[in-house]
Amino acid sequence: MPPPTISIIMPAYNSEKYLREAIDSILQQTFAGFELIIINDGSTDDTKQLINAYTDPRIVYLENDKNRGLIYTLNYGLSKANGRYIARMDADDICLPTRLEKQLRYFESRPEVAVVASTVNFINDSGKPAGIWNADRDNTTREKIKQGMAWENCIAHPSVMIRSNVAKQYRYRPGQLHAEDYDLWLRLLADGFVIEKITEPLLLYRVHETSITGSILRKSNPFIKQFRCKRNFLKHRFSLKQWGAFENKVLLTTLYDGAMGMAKDLKNAVKS
Repeated sequence: MPPPTISIIMPAYNSEKYLREAIDSILQQTFAGFELIIINDGSTDDTKQLINAYTDPRIVYLENDKNRGLIYTLNYGLSKANGRYIARMDADDICLPTRLEKQLRYFESRPEVAVVASTVNFINDSGKPAGIWNADRDNTTREKIKQGMAWENCIAHPSVMIRSNVAKQYRYRPGQLHAEDYDLWLRLLADGFVIEKITEPLLLYRVHETSITGSILRKSNPFIKQFRCKRNFLKHRFSLKQWGAFENKVLLTTLYDGAMGMAKDLKNAVKS
């Protein structure tokens, strides 16, 4: 069997409720030259049994010795990937049938692009439409993505495909819990890599009570989360003695996030 063109990395932790739908959406892709690497991150439900019930040879099952978290699991998946491109996928989302085909075609016609995402549509626990993400739709060109990313993450992580050599070189940094993707985009942009986005929604992004995204959306102070991610990114760049115009812009927005975060906390404290 020839090596796969695309390696899809899908972490799975207690994912039995939505996992079959996610896997099926990959196996039904119009582009078939992929491997689907599913890493069971210490699940205690029937995640393992559900995955092992599939007989498709493109599925590669890996298992952590215990629950090690998303960043460790993603990096483990990267170390095992054989494709020229890496696609991200979450175990509760749904890929539309032409996702891989269209992202691959996009890469092959644009050799300067390192990462290509797509816009997404939100769905709820039941798979019903749950709106869109404004930052996702407002930042689609390489210029707008770089400008917007200095302020906030504007890319849905499971919609992304990235060149394998880039992903394996940069990996996900352990210090950026729940912001590992944002940190990666900031580092790539700071080093001059091009990130673009297909404006067609190619992923149904599920937001529900137990999802990381859902829990973050319910948090009262997103400015503090952004502040911490950007602060860690800037400390990393300073330690490498790599600083330029992009870092200066991120520094300004970090100060803004810090001020807004403190103001929001103060307002909430007064109310209580």
